[in-house]
Amino acid sequence: MSDVTLMRIGILIAGLILIGAIVFFGRPRKPGQGKRIAREDDSRAGERKPSSAPRQEPTLGEQIENELGEGGLAPGEATTQAELELFDRTLEGGANAAASELGRRVSDEFDKIVTLYLAARAGQKLHGPDIVVAAEKAGLVYGHMGVYHRLVEGHPERGPVFSVANIMKPGSFDMAQIQALETPAIAFFLTLPAPVPALDAWETMLPTAQRMAELLDAVVLDEQRNALGRQRIAHLRDELRAYDRQREAPPLSKPTRW
Repeated sequence: MSDVTLMRIGILIAGLILIGAIVFFGRPRKPGQGKRIAREDDSRAGERKPSSAPRQEPTLGEQIENELGEGGLAPGEATTQAELELFDRTLEGGANAAASELGRRVSDEFDKIVTLYLAARAGQKLHGPDIVVAAEKAGLVYGHMGVYHRLVEGHPERGPVFSVANIMKPGSFDMAQIQALETPAIAFFLTLPAPVPALDAWETMLPTAQRMAELLDAVVLDEQRNALGRQRIAHLRDELRAYDRQREAPPLSKPTRW
């Protein structure tokens, strides 16, 4: 063959190869070809799947919140309102409760309330007869307003160091119905000023609550209805120490006029 013929054959082969490449690479792709197809699980990654877990019992804090009727309030606001509401409720319940003067406050004026809750474990209740036995073992006396009090030893006339009320309306413990009483929690109130320094009153109330918790198989909660921890205990001690210092401080003298 001549060189011209060989050249023509080479050009023809190269042309066929080029046409084949164009046909192969130029075909339209099927939908999704060459792309990562998202799985059904991926497409729902941002969606919240409904939980199939069985509904659990309300937490201790939720039980108490439900009984106090709180809702839609900020935690601090709810706490303050709940404490005052329960305190007022206990005062109102005293009209129909025991007429004993034991535990009656010398003055109705106060400027601070420190509260602890003693709550039954989730899904359980505290029972009236058990509360009575635990209160007596912890050194509390039943008296004014139909609730329990810790009194100053040897000086009951000074009023309560702290008091213990039922969170259920009206807040008192009706001894005529004590056998049937059930409650999710009881509340310890330290109303200041107290007949002893605030810090001393706290150091009396805390171990009493802890002792009753042991006797009742219950849990001690803070005013936010959270488990009472060391950090919160230390913070409360600092608050009450500052409260005592403020009350001990002499009043500021009036400025001298020149």
